[in-house]
Amino acid sequence: MIPYELLIGWRYTRAGRSSRRNGFISFISGVSMLGIALGVAALIIVLSVMNGFQKEVRDRMLGVVSHIEVYARGGQALPDIARTLRQAKANPQVIGAAPFIAAQALLARGEDMKGIVVRGIDPALEHEVTDLASGAQQAVLAQLEPGSFGVVLGNELARSLGVRTGDKVTLVAPSGQVTPAGVVPRLKQMTVVGTFDSGHFEYDSAMAFAHWEDTAKIFRLEGPTGVRLKLRDLHEARWVADELSRSLTGDLSIRDWTRQNRTWFAAVQVEKRMMFIILTLIVAVAAFNLVSTLVMTVTDKRADIAILRTLGASPGSIMGIFVVQGAMVGVIGTLAGLLLGLGVAFNIDVIVPALERLLGANFLPQDIYLISRMPSDPQQGDILPIAVISLLMAFVATLYPSWRASQVNPAEALRYE
Repeated sequence: MIPYELLIGWRYTRAGRSSRRNGFISFISGVSMLGIALGVAALIIVLSVMNGFQKEVRDRMLGVVSHIEVYARGGQALPDIARTLRQAKANPQVIGAAPFIAAQALLARGEDMKGIVVRGIDPALEHEVTDLASGAQQAVLAQLEPGSFGVVLGNELARSLGVRTGDKVTLVAPSGQVTPAGVVPRLKQMTVVGTFDSGHFEYDSAMAFAHWEDTAKIFRLEGPTGVRLKLRDLHEARWVADELSRSLTGDLSIRDWTRQNRTWFAAVQVEKRMMFIILTLIVAVAAFNLVSTLVMTVTDKRADIAILRTLGASPGSIMGIFVVQGAMVGVIGTLAGLLLGLGVAFNIDVIVPALERLLGANFLPQDIYLISRMPSDPQQGDILPIAVISLLMAFVATLYPSWRASQVNPAEALRYE
């Protein structure tokens, strides 16, 4: 049998249209539900879009940056590259491995000069560790042949230097040659064999690829300085890096992709946390509108409360009736917000283009944001806390009005009825 507190609370939530006052209270309850629903939906949509942007940037970043890098300390060549590759591939989480050389240099074209990061790679193995070496970009990197001293530049770097495929550029190594006239920088003329577009400005504007054998000759190294690894699950990178630090032999340093970009990911997490707090205030305002709604309901139902008390209802039962009423508003508003928010988040790739056509605007210019569509990635870890917080706020907002209803004196309430 359904408890009468639940039945009466649900009836008060619907606030029948028997009087103008009941109709007004029903309107206020509806506004409270709508406020909670819009607040919950806004939280879900904004956090989903932020997750989408983070995932988009992370995927573009991992198109250039490997999941884990193992390198020799001091920038020297690995003492036994074959052993390091063999030991790294022995880990079941590692699905790809490729040697590399990383060094800083200057790239000159006429009077223009840029500081860059030179990455010496093995074009035959690079596709195992990065997505950049797959598809059309793989054909470009395949032109890096040992002895040809070819170089592949980021498209932004090539644009800033004004070079195209086939042009010559001069690579200036930081360590020079000691001569009787002093230290002379080591220069090497290289041929631009192509460009790449990672979609990440930081890499497109300051990175160049060359064959690792040519890079070793320019920087006077005996071989690759490190090994880049790709994992089955990129989210396990930190755990796998710790495991490799115990299994690999030699004086090696190991760095996973989360540590390489720690500042950026920390900034995104802080921004997301602050946005969550700010938008939660919208839900809090809507939830605490329930206080005024329930206070008005208690005032309107004083006679009903008095009658229930005379029939034997306890103060706790009276309090339960109005807790049920407020909880119903919170539950309905939260569920409506979840449906609205998830509906928009999962279909934002359809909604945003429709709004752009309707308003004649472009929300995401590709030349500025590097992406032309609004990304969205709803995550259970965000949605569940939003729902729980909304329900808790609605419940807390019912406590004072419900307690006030339980304190109504039946004799005083019925005196003028």
